[in-house]
Amino acid sequence: METAELISRLLDVIEKDIAPVTAKGVARGNKLFGAAILKKSDLSVIVAETNNEIENPLWHGEMHAIKRFFELPADQRPTTSDCLFLATHEPCSLCLSGITWSGFDNFYYLFSHQDSRDGFAIPYDIQILKSVYAVPEPETGTVSPARDLYNRSNDFWTSHGLQDMIAGLARSNREALLARIDDLNALYAELSERYQKDKGGKGIPLP
Repeated sequence: METAELISRLLDVIEKDIAPVTAKGVARGNKLFGAAILKKSDLSVIVAETNNEIENPLWHGEMHAIKRFFELPADQRPTTSDCLFLATHEPCSLCLSGITWSGFDNFYYLFSHQDSRDGFAIPYDIQILKSVYAVPEPETGTVSPARDLYNRSNDFWTSHGLQDMIAGLARSNREALLARIDDLNALYAELSERYQKDKGGKGIPLP
């Protein structure tokens, strides 16, 4: 499958499979992060889930999807190496670990950590990666702003930012996909506004 076709399919999944369950989750007081697990062979959706922190603070969108995936009967569940992992937002440290321990060799995401912080007013992904994992430089005592906060290609998996992938396409493919990104930006901005308006009082440790 061509890169543009793959991206288009993943945007379809975000729009049609993840966003609807996320809207319901946000209405209950959860954050707007979601994820889906697809078969690599035909890109059909196995599981599409969303954040469920009001039940358990560990049920981030990705972790909740992994939970649901492993609840499937073994004879109906492909091996993780035969799956593609899609997250609406770049995974946090918890979800990076969950993806790793589950055996997925890839993940794709639409919105970056910076988008989560600046566009969706949820700064914890970067804060935790910097405060807990990024050891400061001995000379300055600080973490360089230019330093990657995790290894995007490693012995376990490779990460793929959809917006970075789109930037590398030919202009004809790029314009159509960017128009779809604009639509998803608007959709998730609305979900973010709902979450920010109603958050609090749900028992989520980091609202």
